[in-house]
Amino acid sequence: GAWAELGSVACVLEKMLPLTAECSVLVARGWDGQVVSFAPQRNVHVDGILAVTHAYEGNMPVALADRARDAAIAIAHHLGYVGVLCVEFFVVEDGSEHGGLVVNEMAPRPHNSGHYTLDACDASQFDLQVHAMASLPLPQPRQHSPAIMLNLLGDVWFDAEGNCMSRTGRLC
Repeated sequence: GAWAELGSVACVLEKMLPLTAECSVLVARGWDGQVVSFAPQRNVHVDGILAVTHAYEGNMPVALADRARDAAIAIAHHLGYVGVLCVEFFVVEDGSEHGGLVVNEMAPRPHNSGHYTLDACDASQFDLQVHAMASLPLPQPRQHSPAIMLNLLGDVWFDAEGNCMSRTGRLC
């Protein structure tokens, strides 16, 4: 009925998933097939837009983080991709102890969920992009500081108590 109401035009039907979280994994793959990665980040969205990225040990169950990293590396290999690739996953309730992963998005470039790497890691996602493109060896990045990153877009300010507020006065 809905398809007829839309004029029988081509549509994409998406299944509603029982989402529990989102995570992203940044990998870098060289021309020689070498792959390095950053630890998976846990992302929090507000109104469908990335608001906070948690990048520190313990931000998600180890088994889930390992599966996400392994999947991102497998995708980069399968595509023969060269450069920095960000793979975002929805974490869905599937009845298992650690939930299931569904690929949400792939960004073939340095990604906003990895901007924390500039300050919290010994090699940033941008460093790895240069190394990959120039056929230089890829250093395995080491995160030296835990990080929480806010994605501030548009007219967002902090009030006197330090709360993030949107221009409409809502808490971020």
